[in-house]
Amino acid sequence: MLNSENTWSDWLDFNEETISKTPQSAGVYMMHASMKILFIGGSENIKKSIQEKEKEPCISKATRVRYMQTGAYEQVSEDLISDYKDRHEGKIPQCMDK
Repeated sequence: MLNSENTWSDWLDFNEETISKTPQSAGVYMMHASMKILFIGGSENIKKSIQEKEKEPCISKATRVRYMQTGAYEQVSEDLISDYKDRHEGKIPQCMDK
């Protein structure tokens, strides 16, 4: 589902300033701490989803975030999670393990 039009933002500091500048469009996002992915998500509104997630104790450990705007966020999110699981012995990111 990824193509040349889908480009990731740089890894950005996970703070209020970054979140305030995040687009309110559909897309996917990842959060990490110490280069370990904590969460992979997709939403119709990236900014709103990140604002909601930042309140969760596990997510509050995140230090960096990146996002990609895409209308196909559901499929792209599924693909990213599947790829993560393939590379991590079937495990999902730490903050998604409920």
